[in-house]
Amino acid sequence: MVDSSRLKACVVFGKELFVPKPKPPYPVEYRQRILDLARRGRSAWDLAQEFEPTAATIRSWIIQAGIDDGDLEGVTTDEKAELARLRREVAVLREEKEILAKAAAWFAEETGRTPRGRSSS
Repeated sequence: MVDSSRLKACVVFGKELFVPKPKPPYPVEYRQRILDLARRGRSAWDLAQEFEPTAATIRSWIIQAGIDDGDLEGVTTDEKAELARLRREVAVLREEKEILAKAAAWFAEETGRTPRGRSSS
């Protein structure tokens, strides 16, 4: 029997499927503790044996910490968060623009007038 508390229903092509629920991220303090142990010389594999995250996950934390500290080149955690926020904002703005364009077209049709637009030249 499958533990249904760890599954969520998902409808795909009209069929209800049960997929594993995504695992919540590890708490910041937990990650920091593992990173501190790695900085003291413990290997990712060694830490994975003692703690729950896989060695690959721990290695990615170590690399990201190096980027955030300026020791490695790459996109920092803060930059990733800002990019995600800006992408969400752009998506909202595009949706709002589409709604306004449809509203303008509807009003133009209702009034029989062509909306004034910007010249493309």
